[in-house]
Amino acid sequence: MHGFDSLLKPSTFPTVYYGTRPRSPLGALWAAASSLGVWAASYGIDEARFCEHILARGEARLVYAPGKVAGILAQLSEFLRGQRTRFEVRVDWRDMTPFQIAVRKAVMAVPYGQTASYGDIAAAVGKPRAPRAVGGVQASNPIAFIIPCHRIIAADGGLGGYGGPEGLKIKARLLAFEAKRARRV
Repeated sequence: MHGFDSLLKPSTFPTVYYGTRPRSPLGALWAAASSLGVWAASYGIDEARFCEHILARGEARLVYAPGKVAGILAQLSEFLRGQRTRFEVRVDWRDMTPFQIAVRKAVMAVPYGQTASYGDIAAAVGKPRAPRAVGGVQASNPIAFIIPCHRIIAADGGLGGYGGPEGLKIKARLLAFEAKRARRV
């Protein structure tokens, strides 16, 4: 299947390189990047679903090139092993609305091992009456872990939602994992 779309998409679309690291605590890790930065990241899905995930961001020419995303995959692996609390990558913000970008940047500012509510993020982006809209943005987060939507919870302390594979079970696991390691720092 590798790179089948590269033959179908016009050259005006950005080239997005993708690859996998087949073993992690959450199954296969996937990453995709353009020349501007990370385009998508996910876990626990197969290649066909990840390609759909990439294209949900916007039209792109897909090229299977694990070497082009090896650094991103290494950082994702380190994060899941508890060896990384911050990512050192650029994000490609193309095809996102200004509101989506603002929300996702605010989510990225939530420190490792901490949480914020959807309302906190709404207030941080100047839309204090829009926590549901924040939830909607996070439900379609294309870049797992790097944009740590698992750190965003309901105002009452409940988990809220989580769009990743296995949903709230993984969200709870990630929050507990980070909280435990953050106490050691």
